[in-house]
Amino acid sequence: MACAVQWSCSPQLISLGPPIAGPYLSTDALITADGARLFLRTWTPEENPRAILVALHGFNDYSNAFADAGVYWSSQDIMVYAYDQRGFGSNEQAGQWPGLDTLVNDLSQAIRIIGAAHPDQPLYLIGESMGGAVAMTALARSRLKVRGVILVAPAVWGRETMNRIYPLALWLGAHTFPWVKLSGQDLGFKPSDNNAMLIALGEDPLVIKKTRIDALYGIVNLMDAALEAAPSIRAPMLVLYGAQDEIIPKAATGKMLARLSGSPRIVIYPDGYHLLLRDLSAEVVLADISAWITGTDGKLPSGYSGEWQLFFEQ
Repeated sequence: MACAVQWSCSPQLISLGPPIAGPYLSTDALITADGARLFLRTWTPEENPRAILVALHGFNDYSNAFADAGVYWSSQDIMVYAYDQRGFGSNEQAGQWPGLDTLVNDLSQAIRIIGAAHPDQPLYLIGESMGGAVAMTALARSRLKVRGVILVAPAVWGRETMNRIYPLALWLGAHTFPWVKLSGQDLGFKPSDNNAMLIALGEDPLVIKKTRIDALYGIVNLMDAALEAAPSIRAPMLVLYGAQDEIIPKAATGKMLARLSGSPRIVIYPDGYHLLLRDLSAEVVLADISAWITGTDGKLPSGYSGEWQLFFEQ
């Protein structure tokens, strides 16, 4: 059926308001320049932190994704900030896609004000899945002032790595019935071996279960941008990927890694799934991240390193 109004059959984005004040932190929120209130969680060490870590969650998730990780890292004297990205979690209009530019702009503001709050500690950025894609795009665009970035199973399944039918079908859906919601429950993908955690996600009302088609269109646009951004990232980088990942294809990740410049540290976890930070063996991953941030000898507790190229050639 044809749309009565063309706008109603186009992908819808959360409206970004005009700047009304400088961004700032409250006790439980990041307040952006346009007045949006992004719910914020923090994990603070008992001692003076050795480093600050800004954490970005994945698609349809929210800041609680770092609940266990935040406790672990704070025990290692790393202070963690994790906010609900616009369109997710406790924020207004959750479920509606905020747009690539808005996600990147929110991150840039977060880095600026959190960095200003901790001028004497090194600032790091970590992104899981979609959060990794946002981090990559922001780093390529604006050279965020961070000491390093950790990408955990970054969402880089861009169109150039997809079956050609998928982008066409997605474009048609996003421009014909963008409001329709889809569930991925019947696709059979296994995001983690931690079944108790997956059950908890299914029961959590803040985790989005059914996704608007235009939001799917938006995340693919973001993955395109992240894949394109790979050669332009100059920050020191730790990239983590699970050999059992069923969400972001191995081929797409391999293509992204081949495009990275500099000398990124790349670790493949043989038993790891997409949600590496919450898998049954998550503590190994968390320890590697902590060691990379605070260590001086370059060694990672897991011992996984070296010939990652062989994994992607198999």
